[in-house]
Amino acid sequence: MSVARVPGSVTLAFTGASGMPYGLRLLECLLGAGVRVVLLYSAAAQIVAKQECDLVLPARPGEAERELGERFGARAGQLSVFGREDWMAPVASGSNPADAMAVCPCSMGTLAAIAGGLADNLIERAADVMLKERRPLVLVPRETPLSAIHLENMLKLARAGASILPPAPGFYGRPQSVADLVDFVVARALDLLGVAHALGPRWGEARAALRAPGGPA
Repeated sequence: MSVARVPGSVTLAFTGASGMPYGLRLLECLLGAGVRVVLLYSAAAQIVAKQECDLVLPARPGEAERELGERFGARAGQLSVFGREDWMAPVASGSNPADAMAVCPCSMGTLAAIAGGLADNLIERAADVMLKERRPLVLVPRETPLSAIHLENMLKLARAGASILPPAPGFYGRPQSVADLVDFVVARALDLLGVAHALGPRWGEARAALRAPGGPA
C-alpha cells in the first residue's frame, strides 16, 4: 500500500559518496509525484555524478535547474537549485523550511558535520533546520565497512530524530536489474519522506492478494 500524504516541498542534497544513481532516481520520483524540490549538491557530488552516471552537474544553479528540469520533466517552478553558500535560500532558515529533507547519497563527512551541528554550508544548515524544527530528515549513508566513528554519528543522529537509511536493497521482490535494486532503496526513502509511489512490491502483498475475495482458491 502506498503512503497517502504528499509533502509540498522536499530538500534533496547530493554529496560526495558513491551512490549517485539513488539520488538521481529519487529526484526523478519526487518530481514525478508533483513535489516541489529544492536541490543542493556539493563539489564532490559533481565529481561522483560524472564518474558514476556520466552526468555533468552544472556549477551554476540556473543551468542546473534548466537541465535537470528538462531531463526529469519538471513543471515550471517545481525545481529550485541553490549553491552551497547561498545563505539567502529559504531552506537556510527555520522560518521557511521544506516539509522534509533527504541527503542521498550522504558522505561520512556530511553525516559527521550534521551530527556535530556544524552548519558550515547550505546542505549542513538545511539538515540542521530539519532537526531543530522536528521535520523528517532522511540520510542515505554509503560507506563500507563502517568505523566506530561512523556508527556513533549515525546513532547520535537517529537519537536526534533523523532516519538512517543505508542503501541495502532487499531481494524478496526478485530484482531483475540494477534499476530494480536502486528502486528498492528509493522506495524506502519515499516512504520516509511521505511520498506515494508504486516502485515495487511490498512484503506480504502477494499473499494478501491470494486471500482476497475472488482470488485463487
